[in-house]
Order: sequence, then structure tokens, then C-alpha cells
Amino acid sequence: MPTATGEKVWIIPDGYIPEQSSGTLTSHESICVLNTAAEAANLELTIFFEDREPIEEILEIVPGRRTRHIRTSSLANQAGNKIPLGVPYAIEVRSDIPVVVQYSRLDSTQAENALMSVMAFPIK
Repeated sequence: MPTATGEKVWIIPDGYIPEQSSGTLTSHESICVLNTAAEAANLELTIFFEDREPIEEILEIVPGRRTRHIRTSSLANQAGNKIPLGVPYAIEVRSDIPVVVQYSRLDSTQAENALMSVMAFPIK
């Protein structure tokens, strides 16, 4: 049976969804999660801000032996709270089993698009 690889807690300290995009591509960010285990990984995300209370209890599932690319602009908790555009934030990803987390940002605010992808920081 395939086993879980990675860690249960990951931190992404630099999040930002631009308010505007140019051209045909929309600026966006994704949390990329790899689940190598046979069972599903149940994720709980918390979004932290500089000047307001966190958005807590955002729940996502990554099926066993799958990867998911979760757009941060689509995240919402049960109360419907979403990440506002143009506001810096950070993300904590907690999983009930070890997973691997990567973060990607496409910035299309100007004609010369920029794509950034980094590994999240694992907490042991």
C-alpha cells in the first residue's frame, strides 16, 4: 500500500492576488498539493493578514495518489469569507496525513508576465 510522503503542516508566508491583470491571462496563485498515500488527505487552511483577523477553517480534500492545484482566489470558509484582492497574506496548510505543498503565482499585471513557483516551508 502506498505511504504518505511529506509533512502535515506547511507555511506559505508570501501571498498576494493582484487586483488587475493585463492581456488574456488572469493573475492568480495556486497551492499545489501532492498526496502519495492511498487515502485522501483532509486539509485545513488558515489565511493570515497584516491588519485583520485570519480566515480560518477552509477545508479542502486531496484524493489518495493524486495532486490538486487549488486556486487561492477560489478558497472560502463555511461563512463564505474569501481572500481579498490586492491584500498581502500568508497561508498555513494543515493535513491529517503527510503531503507535499508547492506554491505558484502568475503575475500578469503587465504585458511581461511573471511566473513564480516555490516549495512551501514544512514544519516538522
